[in-house]
Amino acid sequence: MKLEGRILFIGDSITESGRWKDPEQIGYGYVRLIRDYLITSYPNRFFDVINRGVSGNRIPDLLARWEQDVIDLQPDIVSISIGINDVWRQLDHPEKEQVYPEQFEQIYTELALQTKEKTKARLVFMEPTIIGEDIHSEGNKKLLPYVEIVQKMARRFHGILVPTHRVFLEYLQSRSPYRLTTDGVHMNSIGNMLMARTWIRAVEKF
Repeated sequence: MKLEGRILFIGDSITESGRWKDPEQIGYGYVRLIRDYLITSYPNRFFDVINRGVSGNRIPDLLARWEQDVIDLQPDIVSISIGINDVWRQLDHPEKEQVYPEQFEQIYTELALQTKEKTKARLVFMEPTIIGEDIHSEGNKKLLPYVEIVQKMARRFHGILVPTHRVFLEYLQSRSPYRLTTDGVHMNSIGNMLMARTWIRAVEKF
C-alpha cells in the first residue's frame, strides 16, 4: 500500500483532541503528529488528513454518523480508534445503557462492511489504549475483550492492526516515571507521541 491520499481518522475525544478550536481542524493530538510526520517524511506525496473524532463517542455514535463522516468523504485510508468510552461508561455511569462486547463487535462489523462496500479505503484498526495507568486497573481488565474484537476485525477484513493497547501496557510495565495521560484516559503529549509512533510503525509496513 502506498501511503498517501486522503487519510481519515475517526474516534472519540482522544482522536478529537481540540480539533474544533484548531483552524486546520486537525487537533493537537496524535492525528497532528502523524500528519506532520507524513508530510515531512514524504514531501513528494499528497496528504489530505481529516480528523473526525468526537468527544464522548461510543461505537453506536460512529455508526450513526458513518455515512456522513466517512462514506461521503471517500477516503483512501480510514483509521478507527474506538472502545474507551464503551468501557469507561460502565465504570463512571453504570446507570446508562451500556455497550457490551457482543454489540461492540456487531456494530464494528457493520462499520467495516459499509466501508468495504461503499469505498475503496484501506482500514486501519487501532486498539483502544488504556483506562488508568495501572495494567491491573478494572478499566484495563474490562478493555481486554474489546481489544480482542479489534484484533479480530483486523484479521477478518485484512486491515492493518495498530497494537496501541499492547504498546501502552508495555510502557506501563517499564515503570517509567513519565505519565501518558492527564487523567488516566486522555493523552498528554507523551501519550499522543506513543500513539502516533505506534500507528506509523504499523502502517508503514504495508
